[in-house]
Amino acid sequence: MNTKKFTILHSNDMHGDFLAESGQEKEKSIGGLALLSGYINKVRREEKNVLYVISGDMVQGSLIDSEYKGISTIEIMNYLSPDVVTLGNHEFDYGLAHLLFLEKMANFPIVNANLYIKHSHKRLMKPYCILRKDGFDFLFTGIITEKVIDAINMDPLVGSFISLEEAGCEVGKITNAYKNNDIDCTVLLTHIGFESDKALAALLDQEWGVDIIIGGHSHTILEKPEVINNIKIVQAGTSSNQIGRMDIVVDDKTNAIVEYQWKLVPITDETIEPDEGMEKFIRRFSDPVERKYASIITKFPHAYTHPKREIETELGDYIADIFAAAAEADCVFIGSGSIRSVSLGPVVTLKDLKTCFPYDDSITRFSVQGKTLRKILSYIMRKENRNSEGECYQVNSQLSAVFDDVTEKLISILVRGVPLVDELTYTIALQGYHVQNSSSYLNVSQEELLSCGSQKVVTTSAYDVLEAYLRSNQQQINIPFGRLRYIHG
Repeated sequence: MNTKKFTILHSNDMHGDFLAESGQEKEKSIGGLALLSGYINKVRREEKNVLYVISGDMVQGSLIDSEYKGISTIEIMNYLSPDVVTLGNHEFDYGLAHLLFLEKMANFPIVNANLYIKHSHKRLMKPYCILRKDGFDFLFTGIITEKVIDAINMDPLVGSFISLEEAGCEVGKITNAYKNNDIDCTVLLTHIGFESDKALAALLDQEWGVDIIIGGHSHTILEKPEVINNIKIVQAGTSSNQIGRMDIVVDDKTNAIVEYQWKLVPITDETIEPDEGMEKFIRRFSDPVERKYASIITKFPHAYTHPKREIETELGDYIADIFAAAAEADCVFIGSGSIRSVSLGPVVTLKDLKTCFPYDDSITRFSVQGKTLRKILSYIMRKENRNSEGECYQVNSQLSAVFDDVTEKLISILVRGVPLVDELTYTIALQGYHVQNSSSYLNVSQEELLSCGSQKVVTTSAYDVLEAYLRSNQQQINIPFGRLRYIHG
């Protein structure tokens, strides 16, 4: 038996999380790329064979990343020096052309097996890479599917084999084609969510030899790997507050993992020395941003919070009310994921606001029948949507609904305090992203949205509306709560 030990470190959904945060004890720092780099450097010194991989969404979610349109992120990732990464949905936020530019900037391979250029049916990215480490060969490939493909669908040039079944077939094609290369370990980097990772693992033929799935998108925190079809499935939450570590022993003769240990490692200054070089490198980008966006635009009576995207939040309610007033709409649906901060205030700087709401978009108002509004609420409030892979919404105070999880039905819908009538017409406001993807996210087609013949783009910049309102309205106090409620039996 010829065996060797390897250490695979993995991150996902870092979202431009460059800077450390204060922990519950104020003297304790959590996360940030200086500490993360310090840990990676430490492991690389201590262990002979180390691989560091990232499963998508390196970009978007921070002001520094937005200001430099991902260029800062790729340069900082070059400093971290991952061995291989895969694409997440947010890598497409700045457009296809810019993504290809960022890929040329990267000093590391970016793999994806199932995105292609429609015109030529040619894969968009390198579909796989084989890394040789201490005489052993590791095959890496990447997958993204329909759960996170919606931003890509807005680009007419890019297509995808998007179902799990089709994605699984692409994995099979790659592993079958390179099996003769005596691959010792096959790792699938995904950005499809933890539940989809499990479903994909169950579909894969064991003869294809996939050993590990390292996932992203759902921001899942695990206590131990999930093992399905003899495939170890792991993920490392979100941001840079932790990193996954899997120590494996691989048998060169059988091309199999014979031993493994996995853990989620907290990134704190209690046990890790920061990489001072990384701190200096980040300041090249962060200092100009700090100076540019330091002005105060408003002050709240207390911090408004947004701890989870799956629940109604005070900050979400507040933002939804602002957009409803601007759109003069009965109902507004704001994607919870477009609010990126867990809290805002009490003092709000321009930097705070841009960090909180980085994805600028249009807002469009439609007139729809009550039955269409009922259909939307039935779909977005269903239990299976309220998880880390669903698309959840914050709504304005004029709308309230109650959903019974036991019967899986809406019990009541009130619009401006009056029960919904299916035959009446109501106005709803949506972000452009959700208009484009209305069928998958809201369960209504474009035709249904336009069925009453009324459509108006209220603003091409939701962010501009939000900033203007906050500058003009200080010390907001009353935010009615309890808009979308659930009965659990």
